[in-house]
This record gives sequence, C-alpha cells and structure tokens, in this order.
Amino acid sequence: MLTIGKLGDAAGVKVPTIRYYEQIGLLPEAERSAGNQRLYGRKAMERLAFIRHSRDLGFTLEAIRDLLSLSDNPAQSCAAADAIAKSQLVEVESRLARLTALKAELERMVLQCAGGRIADCRVIEVLGDHSLCATDHRRPETDVLA
Repeated sequence: MLTIGKLGDAAGVKVPTIRYYEQIGLLPEAERSAGNQRLYGRKAMERLAFIRHSRDLGFTLEAIRDLLSLSDNPAQSCAAADAIAKSQLVEVESRLARLTALKAELERMVLQCAGGRIADCRVIEVLGDHSLCATDHRRPETDVLA
C-alpha cells in the first residue's frame, strides 16, 4: 500500500491533483490507515497512471471519465473508446493547424520588423490590427467584436 505522497511520486502527479481526482470521482476514495492516512493499492496506481497518460495526450476530464467507465467493462466493444480517441485526434489536428498558422504569422511579423523605433514597429502594428495578419489564426471560440 502506498501513501498519497508515494503514489504521487510514483505516478508523477501532485498530491492536490490526486485529492481532486478522488473528489470528482475519477479515482475511488482511498482506504484509510488507523491514523486516517490515505492508502492506495496497485489498482489505484494503475488507474492514476491511466489518467495521467490520458491527460498527457490532451484528453479532457470528461473523456477520461468515459474511457475509465469503458475500461471498467472490458468485455464490451471498443468502438466507443475508438470514437473518443478519434475525436481527440481531430482536436489535436485542429490545434496543430492553428499553431502552424500562428508560427507563420509570428515569423512574418518578425521578418517585417525593421528594428527601428516602437512607433514604426511592425510587430506592434500587427498585434494592434488583426486585419494585417496573413491568416485567420484565432481560436474558434474567440469572440469577435463587431
């Protein structure tokens, strides 16, 4: 059995995060020692490793909850897990496209900057007026003022 600190160290997760995962139901409540200290077994370690790896891959907590629910029923079809992973892939591809556009725009701004005074700075000018950008690199959820 591992204490919460040792579990966190082993999984590379901070103690408050483990407590939060328990609070929102991603991790079951830990057993308690006679001194009321949380104690975790191998299954908790495996579940926390699953959550950590899922977060590293960018899955939302809701998607992780769904994936954990699926993993708790190993006899069922993996179609739902595949759908969740495909949805995450689409999101990653969208982010990559936005990041590529951002990179191109930043390179363009830097190359156009003559290195003179701020009054003539192309970087400041472009940041102040989105219409000067070569591409629309805004996040889809960004509100645009009319």
